[in-house]
Amino acid sequence: MAKNPEADSPSTKPQKRSLRKGARLLLSISTLVTAGFALTALWVNWPKAKVQPEPLTPSLRRMVDHLPGTSDAIIYIGMKDIRESRLWKEIIPDSLKNAPLFKPDDQLNTMLQASGINPSLDIDTLLISFKRHGYKEQNFLGIASGAFTEKIPASLLKIVSRRTEVIGGRPCYALDSTLWLCPLGARQAALSNNKKMLQEFLLPTGSFFKRDSLSVALIDKAIYKSHLWFALPSPAWTSGALQSLTSTNQGLKSMGNLNRIQNLALSVKFKDGIEGQSEWGYSTNQAAYFASTFLWGAIKLSELNNTRTTEQTRELLNRIKIQQNLKSVIIHTDLPFELFQTAKEKK
Repeated sequence: MAKNPEADSPSTKPQKRSLRKGARLLLSISTLVTAGFALTALWVNWPKAKVQPEPLTPSLRRMVDHLPGTSDAIIYIGMKDIRESRLWKEIIPDSLKNAPLFKPDDQLNTMLQASGINPSLDIDTLLISFKRHGYKEQNFLGIASGAFTEKIPASLLKIVSRRTEVIGGRPCYALDSTLWLCPLGARQAALSNNKKMLQEFLLPTGSFFKRDSLSVALIDKAIYKSHLWFALPSPAWTSGALQSLTSTNQGLKSMGNLNRIQNLALSVKFKDGIEGQSEWGYSTNQAAYFASTFLWGAIKLSELNNTRTTEQTRELLNRIKIQQNLKSVIIHTDLPFELFQTAKEKK
């Protein structure tokens, strides 16, 4: 019997259907991938809504406007407002309340001890501007207000200082070879380790708001202005602050993309609890997007790590919100009073 060649040869129809299905699947995957990239690109370059920042008070704005030159870092602490918060009154232990606000130099420490000044309790507001000089030296100018001025009359300042010099019509006291203190009024004084910075503050030329556009932009990104905020336009200062903020997480410290941060603004509001926001600046939208993704992923992994992360820490991490907005990574948290109260009761 003759063989039917068509019966032995494989049918071509199933192959055609298989190839068509494969082509359609490949086309679908390609379309989805392309759409995913397009949506990601749209999200990366889409400006998101931002919280409107609080304005500077008129008195604080005048102080900032008189800052000399440009700044590598500007820090503001509103101790009076912090001391009036429920968190300070009911949660902060007395050991921290009485702890020094800063570590003074030898001669300044001598003056504080002689006058009985406790910066944490006697200073109401403190504004500090830092300016790098050379490779390591940091010059600073601080303007403090509060009842501490009543404890340092001119008679005491003459005793503890090396010499007196009038600058801008005000007597300024050299506490040592570099540190200068100048009373500005009944409840305000300036302190600087650089005579030129003090002179330029007392005899200002031009406006800081027109002179240092980057610092001014970062001050505007500090949304809470009453309690604590700082603006860091210097990459060196920013890198140091980032290492401090991520010091408890070695994984975050090792992420190279996070370390490409250019500048940083942070502000904290002490009310019943703590509400804070930080904005990290990057050179491109893409760099900010990848940094926010890495940071979000690291936080989520820490939340899921039940063996190493305590329940209290997981609750804290769950309250951290990460958002990329153009060249910025915005981190916001709102920690209720109950969270701190529970932690205090467990001690």
